[in-house]
Amino acid sequence: MQKLKLHGFNNLTKSLSFCIYDICYANTDNSRNSYIKYIDEQYNGIRLTKILKKACSIIGANVLNVFHQDYEPQGASVTILVCEEPINLDTIKILKNNNQITSSSVLAHLDKSHICVHTYPESHPQNGICTFRADIEVSTCGVISPLSTLNYLIRQLESDIVTIEYRIRGFTRDIYGIKHFIDHEINSIQNFMSSDIKSMYDMVDVNVYQENIFHTRMLLKEFHLKNYLFNIKVRDLSQRERSYIINLLWQEMREIYHGRNIPIKKFI
Repeated sequence: MQKLKLHGFNNLTKSLSFCIYDICYANTDNSRNSYIKYIDEQYNGIRLTKILKKACSIIGANVLNVFHQDYEPQGASVTILVCEEPINLDTIKILKNNNQITSSSVLAHLDKSHICVHTYPESHPQNGICTFRADIEVSTCGVISPLSTLNYLIRQLESDIVTIEYRIRGFTRDIYGIKHFIDHEINSIQNFMSSDIKSMYDMVDVNVYQENIFHTRMLLKEFHLKNYLFNIKVRDLSQRERSYIINLLWQEMREIYHGRNIPIKKFI
């Protein structure tokens, strides 16, 4: 698509938000507690900050501020404020010292984009299913696009189910004063995924084109029981136990994928 010649700043806000789910089976209280502890350590604030900083680099954004927090008993959050143009901190400091600009005006000018992540590890003693969810949002203004972070973030947070929403809000004007409510071609989020990722997942789109809202759900195709057991070996399970656990896992994954509870039945 030919680049638009804009009047002033590109005022479109582009937000990419997605939930990433990891499913596991732990059949004892100790195993479930160990899983939660493992996830909490694996996806703590420091590691998530490194992942998000790399995402900033991918979209060509400059980091302004980073805040991360780990929670008790579990979970973590990271928020990064970013901007499109390089920041000369020495110039900002000089201007502030000379009272030429105020702190609030700097923040109002620079705080035009952000990346954040929140984690939600949980388990339930009834059936041994443990679920880890990471809720990520990459929101940008201007010409930088969050879509280029898709493949990297999906790979970094190895996932069984992914639900993604991409939304464009507002409008920008060209040099003739005509409003533009989108500045790039897109008919599916899948357009921006690598072929190897698309081959790994079953996917379905629910798009509202007139509102510039694009939604994609992804469910991992390959299922190997050994990848879903925590502190349990496949060889230590009877065939009946294996079938029971597989049904539980598929039940959980398909309910999350379809966004509704499904009557208990065998999926394989």
